[in-house]
Amino acid sequence: MIDQTYRSKIETYILHNARPVDKFSHQPRLYHLACRLAVADNIQYDDDILHAAAWLHDLGVFIGHRPEDLALLSTWDHIAYVQNVVPALLAEWQFPAEKISAVIEAVKDHMPQSIPRTPEATLLHDADVLEQLGAVGIVRAFAKVGRDTRYQTHGDVLPVIEKARDLASFLTLNAAQKIAEEKIELLNHFLKSLENESMGISF
Repeated sequence: MIDQTYRSKIETYILHNARPVDKFSHQPRLYHLACRLAVADNIQYDDDILHAAAWLHDLGVFIGHRPEDLALLSTWDHIAYVQNVVPALLAEWQFPAEKISAVIEAVKDHMPQSIPRTPEATLLHDADVLEQLGAVGIVRAFAKVGRDTRYQTHGDVLPVIEKARDLASFLTLNAAQKIAEEKIELLNHFLKSLENESMGISF
């Protein structure tokens, strides 16, 4: 049997744990987008750290890792979960021990309102914001309908898409800001078209 590298072990683990299954596509897309931003803005970074952080940052939101009880879920801190669980997983997969704390640091600072303090955190932060914009953002938002108790109808998701446009103000990289402009234009076009086509009938 061929022994997997720690990178392939990370990806295999997420493949098997990303639930609902459509959550899996976010990880490879996020990693490649972060790498694209690094090239565009000429940012030097550690690729091991960026790869692990991009693939593991949402572990705490997966079914099987997050609480099923709605009361517990409403106060769930998925980043704290990653901080508690991921170091042991990375050590088990023989990820370089000296880089584990930097992976956790990048995950901790990836939320839009966070202020990233390392190159890897900055790339992950901006890439994750961009994933909430444009066509990808629209698809990801509507995928929550009916399976997330906050979104029972398609109309419940529209405020999420509208507010997503404000997330661009948290971007730190020039390349990310340029990409965001096109994505926000698409969001505006979608929302306007939906308003025109719906004839005032709610979703």
